[in-house]
Amino acid sequence: MSRPQVMNTAEAEPSVAAVDNVKLGVIFALATALVGSSAAAAGKLATEQLPIGLIVFIQFGICLLVMLPRLLHKGVRALATQRVGTHLIRGAGGWVSFFAFYHALGHIPLVDANLLRNTAPLFVPLVVWLWAAILIPKNRWLPIVIGFIGVAIILRPQASNGGGFNLAYLSGLASGALLAISMVGTRLLSRTESSFTIMFYYFLLSFVLSVPLAIQQWQPISIESWPSLIYIGLSIFLAMWLYTKAYSHAKPSVVSPISYFSVVFSGLLGWVLWGHIPSPLSFAGIAMVVAAGVCTVYLGNREES
Repeated sequence: MSRPQVMNTAEAEPSVAAVDNVKLGVIFALATALVGSSAAAAGKLATEQLPIGLIVFIQFGICLLVMLPRLLHKGVRALATQRVGTHLIRGAGGWVSFFAFYHALGHIPLVDANLLRNTAPLFVPLVVWLWAAILIPKNRWLPIVIGFIGVAIILRPQASNGGGFNLAYLSGLASGALLAISMVGTRLLSRTESSFTIMFYYFLLSFVLSVPLAIQQWQPISIESWPSLIYIGLSIFLAMWLYTKAYSHAKPSVVSPISYFSVVFSGLLGWVLWGHIPSPLSFAGIAMVVAAGVCTVYLGNREES
């Protein structure tokens, strides 16, 4: 039997020397965090009025409409791909992640939902292990453990805060695990696919998968709901473009922890719009999760040097 591989940066997170640029990757990741936080706030507003299936359907419908002019300009040749399976895995993971995230947004504070979604970097090494059968090096386990201890601290106050444990917190955590699949898939696809191709197949698959649920949950949409829905669609498109560009320029170990800046943005938006202020214990958990992400960046950079 051959000896199991140990995951190193080059193997777990494939790169293309021609496009790797850490500074650009970080800039795109910061922009993604800002735009994504505002989209999450709009999504929380929308879940107060509409079912999730309808929101997701309209969201990805708008994204496809935005891409249509460029598709007409490029032609169908721009959609040529030999990696259908990877597109399907990446797209399905991202699609289900949105359902889990919106469910969490509808039942827990914005900052908590966004923090749990941003546990994705902690899941990335596990996804790489399952996807590529590459073992996780020992020094990667410590930040993973610290991060999940932080998650447990965040969840524990909620379990004892009257009424028992809120299952929506598990939905938030599931959205992070599923987002990790999308992160790794995006990086793998960026080796051979353009950002346009990656985004189009993701939006198309998500739109098609959303049709049955949208039909089942269809209801009249008030005029007051449309600004939030339109903003969600446009901002998700922009965030996905920025996100795809970030992972085209730098490895997930470098880019993904930058997403924790969205926790800060979400905390401010949640405080202004809903008056949500995390407890001191929750702040401690958030600090541990963010510290774990920063540690992941450090270890990733050290392995590359």
